[in-house]
Amino acid sequence: MATITAADALAELAALEDPKARAVNERHGDAHGINLSKMRAVAKRIGMDTDFARELWATDDVPGQLLALLIAKPRDLSADEVDRMLRSTRSAKAHDWLVNYIAKKSPHAEELRLRWFEDADADARAAGWSLTTVRVVKKPDGLDLDGLLDRIERELVDAPAREQWAMNETLANIGIQHPALRERALDIGNRLQVLADYPTPPNCTSPFAPAWIAEMVRRGA
Repeated sequence: MATITAADALAELAALEDPKARAVNERHGDAHGINLSKMRAVAKRIGMDTDFARELWATDDVPGQLLALLIAKPRDLSADEVDRMLRSTRSAKAHDWLVNYIAKKSPHAEELRLRWFEDADADARAAGWSLTTVRVVKKPDGLDLDGLLDRIERELVDAPAREQWAMNETLANIGIQHPALRERALDIGNRLQVLADYPTPPNCTSPFAPAWIAEMVRRGA
């Protein structure tokens, strides 16, 4: 059981706000200005507590929801709860953390993947593609990889940004992990040119699928 109230936790987070950091974050879809290392320190002090996480999530406060994602136990959340949380995220970081810290570690991951993959909402589909990438890498048996490439080929160019990014990740990982489909994945990436001009810092791997595939294959990934 948490030793502080939700109101106290939100007040503590508010005290960590940096207006300059908020201005930068808001340009990237994140309504907070908190150093995430400091937020993680708060989460560590509270400890894992899914009931308190639910309480924080219900505040609809972005920093509170981020803190909630750090202290919730994925196994304690039903598929319907995770789905509702996804649809109520108001921050790019909250969406990312929900997918990576909760959905990917949930015992309901495959149920959620199937639910989101064909959803009418693009952000839900993006989450579905992220979970599909996990399957591509870790448990491809049963996946129609050629069918995934067909859909990527049809939809990647016109997909909304978040979905496009997640779909592109699936494309790259099919090419990296499945040599028999590598040539096709490279061909799709080269023809569509999605993220070809994405600014990439020195010594970082480009998200452009052909470059990403080539670099990971070179490394023996």
